[in-house]
Amino acid sequence: MTTEQPITARVLRDLVFAEPQGFRPLSLDLHRPEVDGAPLVLFVHGGGWRVGSRRVFCPTMEDLDPFGRIVAAGFAVASVDYRLSSEAVFPAQVDDVAAALAWLRANGSDLGVDAGRIVLWGESAGATLAALVGLAPGAAVRGVVDWYGPSDLLAMGRELGNADAPDSREAEWLGHPVSADPARASAASVALQVHPGSPPFLVAHGLADAAVPSDQATILASALQAAAVLVEVRLVADAGHMWRGDVDRLALLDEALDFVRRVTA
Repeated sequence: MTTEQPITARVLRDLVFAEPQGFRPLSLDLHRPEVDGAPLVLFVHGGGWRVGSRRVFCPTMEDLDPFGRIVAAGFAVASVDYRLSSEAVFPAQVDDVAAALAWLRANGSDLGVDAGRIVLWGESAGATLAALVGLAPGAAVRGVVDWYGPSDLLAMGRELGNADAPDSREAEWLGHPVSADPARASAASVALQVHPGSPPFLVAHGLADAAVPSDQATILASALQAAAVLVEVRLVADAGHMWRGDVDRLALLDEALDFVRRVTA
């Protein structure tokens, strides 16, 4: 009788995927199984567009080794850089993630991954970027995992009372208060970019999230449902932003991996 061998990981770090003129080179880290041909997760970190690192999956999950768990589930995961709001404003960050997607598609076979089966996965500000890229015409990704991402900047600004604030995370990303240019804020709002034919979504959000209200998840889910797009919604009681609180984080990670498995099958 043979026993199943654990999937071992190979990590390729600091792969430059874009060099925007006048800015630093942008890199990604690729965590992949030793065996070629795994479907690919493109992961986008959070941090309010102000801070963050491709080396961190979710600050409250570091003890779970999320990158290792994704590889152990049979997927490769590319965690990507993007320009922060102190370096450039919207849509630079969307362009950066789209550039990473294009680079991975062009180089997937050389990297030993199946770049024809890509899922975008982001948390917080990174979820907004992942979703905007996934909704773009021609993105052709298999799905999007949106963990507690802002989806309607104008609605969120009204709810938080900071739509006119020049120093909010969203204002620094846009380069102006959210209310100063509603059309531009709308262009940066995921729920307003949904269209028939959008990829399937898993939208997960904590009901105790004070940074990004859980209404943002229901707004996005409603837009997807109205466009007849497959969406799975997970609202987690007592969970704060970044899954803070008494939360079964491993179950949330496994649920997202089940979604990735289904949409890449």
